[in-house]
Amino acid sequence: MDEHQQERDVVDGEVVDDTSTTALVVPAPSLPDPDYDESGVPGFDFVRDKIESRYTTSLGSTELAGLGTENTAEALDKKIADREQAGKDRLAEIRRSMLGE
Repeated sequence: MDEHQQERDVVDGEVVDDTSTTALVVPAPSLPDPDYDESGVPGFDFVRDKIESRYTTSLGSTELAGLGTENTAEALDKKIADREQAGKDRLAEIRRSMLGE
């Protein structure tokens, strides 16, 4: 590059002092959480909502596990045993028919 080319590439700029803008920033006052009072004690509505949420979650997980009121573990075990016995009985019937009995 020649000296004349370098002079054309130079851009003049102005240095700006940014300390004046930082002085204008005012921090927002911290507001207390609406679910708690000033001393940090949770409100009645907050506690009730939390308990109801946990209760419905437990009901839902029980329902998803198939252990609701009509589907206890004992009832499911009995259904499985009955199904296995019915399968064994049907298999014995097929074998008897194949043997010509």
